[in-house]
Amino acid sequence: MTKPLFLKPVFQEKIWGGEKLSTEFGYELTSKTIGECWAISAHPHGVCTIENGEFSGEKLDDLWKKHPELFGHPKEKVFPLLTKILDAEDDLSVQVHPDDFYGLSHEGELGKTECWYIISAEPGSEIIYGHHAKTKDELKRMIDSGEWDDLLRRIPVKKGDFFYVPSGTIHAIGSGIMILETQQSSDTTYRVYDYDREDDNGITRELHIQQSLEVTTVPHVDPKIAVTQLNENKSSITTFIESDYFNVYEWNVNGILDIQSHAPYTLVSVIDGFGYLKFDEQSYEISKGMHFILPNGVDTWSLKGDLDIIASEPGKKNR
Repeated sequence: MTKPLFLKPVFQEKIWGGEKLSTEFGYELTSKTIGECWAISAHPHGVCTIENGEFSGEKLDDLWKKHPELFGHPKEKVFPLLTKILDAEDDLSVQVHPDDFYGLSHEGELGKTECWYIISAEPGSEIIYGHHAKTKDELKRMIDSGEWDDLLRRIPVKKGDFFYVPSGTIHAIGSGIMILETQQSSDTTYRVYDYDREDDNGITRELHIQQSLEVTTVPHVDPKIAVTQLNENKSSITTFIESDYFNVYEWNVNGILDIQSHAPYTLVSVIDGFGYLKFDEQSYEISKGMHFILPNGVDTWSLKGDLDIIASEPGKKNR
């Protein structure tokens, strides 16, 4: 019988991290500076473990290789997506990610296109999203001279906002923001600026100016996305984006929500509430902070309760 694959997250300590992943989601943390919860990941820097059923104890990367039928016999050699929750107690570095061609040729892994759902944001919180340089030469000059206030675009954010961040986009998450990030399975980041801050040993983190200049999109262009919402009684399905790499949705459940899949598998993160997942005459209790994969063969399911969920599935390039 097909079952959901519940996952044990992996936590990453970061210079900008805090304790909200414990206070808000109830995760047991080993540090006061945990910045990232890798919730659904088969990336070698943080591989999640299956927690239930016949595959309990298996690593997701091994399952992808040994049981391709669970994922619709995919063509990719590696699990293509990664879901994170980030707690920005402090500002993240200003950074940019490469596309697949540059990432594979220079780093030996996929590029990194990502998107953000704002789970919470303190009053006055901002993100950096794009830049004002018109040419590569102007970008280099402004970086070299440290004209950060003139170069970087700052955008205020609030709970429920969504941002698509294609590779080549200069960006940073500001302090006081918690997000759920859906991204390609990559850990390649080029730092443009890190506020000259030092770690506990008085060492500044490495910058990657040359790589950043090579991969940044100039001039910056805001991607066009069309958010749509489908209401079902008191529940709703919001489609944030359907892209080459991933499709991302919000399922807001107030009572019952029936869903039909059109993808080989679906990644699911419960960001608030409590309820039940039902399919194949089986019922599974789900609550805030739980993450799971609905494998191939799960075509329809019902959600019951009071739930806020972010779900994703592979996009056109990954099918």
